[in-house]
Amino acid sequence: MIHFVGAGPGAPDLITLRGAELLKKTDVIIYAGSLVNPALLQYAKPGCQVYNSAEMTLEEVIDVMKDAEAKDLDTVRLHTGDASLYGAIREQMDLLDGLEIEYEDVPGVSSFSGAAAALNAEYTLPDVSQSVVITRMAGRTPVPEKESIRSFAEHDCTMVIFLSTGLLEEVSRELMEGGYDADAPAAIVYKATWPEEKVVRCTVSTLAQAAKDNGITKTALILVGGFLGSEYERSKLYDPTFTTEFRKASHS
Repeated sequence: MIHFVGAGPGAPDLITLRGAELLKKTDVIIYAGSLVNPALLQYAKPGCQVYNSAEMTLEEVIDVMKDAEAKDLDTVRLHTGDASLYGAIREQMDLLDGLEIEYEDVPGVSSFSGAAAALNAEYTLPDVSQSVVITRMAGRTPVPEKESIRSFAEHDCTMVIFLSTGLLEEVSRELMEGGYDADAPAAIVYKATWPEEKVVRCTVSTLAQAAKDNGITKTALILVGGFLGSEYERSKLYDPTFTTEFRKASHS
């Protein structure tokens, strides 16, 4: 069995209980060494075979899985955050389907959740934003034109931008061309929940300079939107004048 496991945003104790238990029992671990905190390998049992997929091709990863299956060994494929976001798991699963190798997907805590926690922020504030766009700038991996940052910026909602720290001048330009004001609030969160975490608050127009001033060149999320401000409406769910299924409104 192959277990695709979300490692969480970085801190070793932010992996799920299920993911940690699988790491403790598995015979083989293939982990995304460029992104996953190596401290998570402390869960591995003695004698566990460990491979760093940052140094491997897709075909080499699959070969390790095939070899483990032939020997009746369990394998954990450890991906950063939650593997459903930019995890390149679909191509692995499709190849495993062709090989008739069984697998499961164990969700994890995404780095975008870790970034919000680092900021003590709520992405969906009443009367500010009720939608979150998770996206990236086009780089070596293209982005469909209808999903450009400029087009998403037109909605003025919360945006979480992955894999774009090296393109911050372009990110700022796209955001402003899409409709964000130059002084709209933004933040850069480097390695959310890791010991070396950095949180930098800035504006849309100063993203590139803020990253430069703080020595941030990669492994960071870009957060943009009014949720980073101070103005919002109180939640209706806990408003004493609002009736819910569980509580009647007071009329005082």
